[in-house]
Amino acid sequence: MRREVFPILLASLLLISMSANSIAQPEPPSLNWELGIEYPDEDESNPFIVSENGIVTINMFVDNPGLLSIKVDFEYEFPFEGEVVGAPEDATIEPGNNDSFNFIVRGIDVYEVDAGTIESFTVTATLQERNGMPVIIPESQEKIGDFEIPEIFLLGLEITDPVGPMNAGSDTILKVKITNNGNARDKVRELEVTDDCPLLTTDTGLDVLLTRNLEKGAATTADLKVTASESHPQRNCRVEITVASDGADGSQLSTDFTKITVETAPINTPDPENPEDPDDPTEVVTSNLPAPGISALVSILIGALFVNLNNRQ
Repeated sequence: MRREVFPILLASLLLISMSANSIAQPEPPSLNWELGIEYPDEDESNPFIVSENGIVTINMFVDNPGLLSIKVDFEYEFPFEGEVVGAPEDATIEPGNNDSFNFIVRGIDVYEVDAGTIESFTVTATLQERNGMPVIIPESQEKIGDFEIPEIFLLGLEITDPVGPMNAGSDTILKVKITNNGNARDKVRELEVTDDCPLLTTDTGLDVLLTRNLEKGAATTADLKVTASESHPQRNCRVEITVASDGADGSQLSTDFTKITVETAPINTPDPENPEDPDDPTEVVTSNLPAPGISALVSILIGALFVNLNNRQ
């Protein structure tokens, strides 16, 4: 009986020992490599600000502290229809290395998207090989960040050319159009009108532009009255207008100009052969009788000739 119990006790002790060893051993980590992105100011909550030309630069890295080389594949998802340029599709990282990869995202139309818009992007790395051998279960890591559209202030200015020349002593109207080509609300902060003709003056008709807010893509117009003095000589005058963006604190300027032809005023001079004297009116006598024809005149002349001949005889 004792001989039968001894094998059972031995087997039980062996099982208990194996169980204790399995519990005492720590589980190996599932990942011994890391995907990372260098965020602005090393804070993943800070968004990447898209430049005015629609470009963002990204710097990512893969750290492999293990003893075997690894190969990873990359996938990318970027907002605003951005195009990835220079980003690797895969990479092999040797043991103990930390490899960095720089690439850009371009083609973002920052003028079409409202200022301050934020959307997320994703970079995914998937482990495919260890030391040249395919892994049975691929391991993936994912990093997420944000793109933010900046405020862009850009006012467009257009002056409609005058339809023709103007006379000295008269005026003309110039149509001025302001368009918000930026991606945020804006308006005219300051404006300046200059010309190169000293006898040309302009009114304050454009001051109304200083009070009008313009949403993205909106436009407004105003009239500028230009007057030439009566003594203005014949000349081509350059009229130039400059406006400053309020959103850009006056640092963004737009300029346009046009040419105005001023002609001297016409002077009514009397004809020396037919002087007009208001104190000596000319009396004009008219008749309703028809004028004699050529045949009648010839007949009269022939008759007069015969009368003259008869008198001589």
